[in-house]
Amino acid sequence: MSSIMGQIVTAMVTDENDTEFLVQKDGTTMHLLKDDTNGQLTNGSMVKGFVYENEDHDLSLSTTIPRAGIDQYAFGDVVKVRRDLGVFVDIGLPDKDVAVSLDDLPEMKSLWPKAGDRLMVGLKIDAKDRIWGDVADEEMFREIAKKPDDSLKNKNMKFTVIRLKMIGTFVITDDDYLGFIHPSERFNEPRLGQVLEGRVIGIRTDGTINLSIKPRAYEAIGDDAAMLVAALTHNDDQSLPFTDKSDPEDIKEYFGISKGQFKRAVGHLLKGRYVKQEDGKLILIKMPEELENNADESIDDIENQ
Repeated sequence: MSSIMGQIVTAMVTDENDTEFLVQKDGTTMHLLKDDTNGQLTNGSMVKGFVYENEDHDLSLSTTIPRAGIDQYAFGDVVKVRRDLGVFVDIGLPDKDVAVSLDDLPEMKSLWPKAGDRLMVGLKIDAKDRIWGDVADEEMFREIAKKPDDSLKNKNMKFTVIRLKMIGTFVITDDDYLGFIHPSERFNEPRLGQVLEGRVIGIRTDGTINLSIKPRAYEAIGDDAAMLVAALTHNDDQSLPFTDKSDPEDIKEYFGISKGQFKRAVGHLLKGRYVKQEDGKLILIKMPEELENNADESIDDIENQ
């Protein structure tokens, strides 16, 4: 193979057929798809492109410069998984996805990326002149990360898993903040490359934000139950003239939910001993633990839905 593998070079058109041009650089011949050009090339034309081996193992040139390169890292979508080899990432080439070796992936294959996940990769060339995806390391992400401030607290964010450790999950947000998810703030360990949504629950002194992917408080107890809590807390005596015996039409008119939904929500709150029913009223006894530390935010969120 050629020492120019993975490089951006300028080559000369030497021949063509119905679907491609043949181009040369320092005596090395490469294939260039006509669909990858403006169609105006002729013998002797000079064309600039990226050198790679296509899916048919032909040395090729693409005028479409990939997002990733040697010492150049970018996110690409995972398009295929091969348990005996690794995962394949789309970096923008017309007929080639780049493999990330299983040696660079978690030992537990259940934590490998799936199709639709994404990895930040650069390119590396092995001893056999083959291109591989090179997963960005922690230092690489720290170089691009922004410094967070307290205004981010309680914000919703989207982020991508970039590193898996025993102590927790490291991510980078779509806004380029480094984040950390403690095992207590998730139900299951996310995959490498998985795209998630969560909220900021703290700012660390090292410039990393703490994140949670557990539901917000009102989501954890259920929207209907949280709505009842919100309504109860807005009354001075923290009570409502409704019980599970109330007329269905009255419930529908006041809360906008069916009596069945109302009874399930009340049942949840009764089971947790958060409310009681007395003298035809629903009375708040205590704030649910899920809402206790974030009551104002949860109630505002519910009312704005």
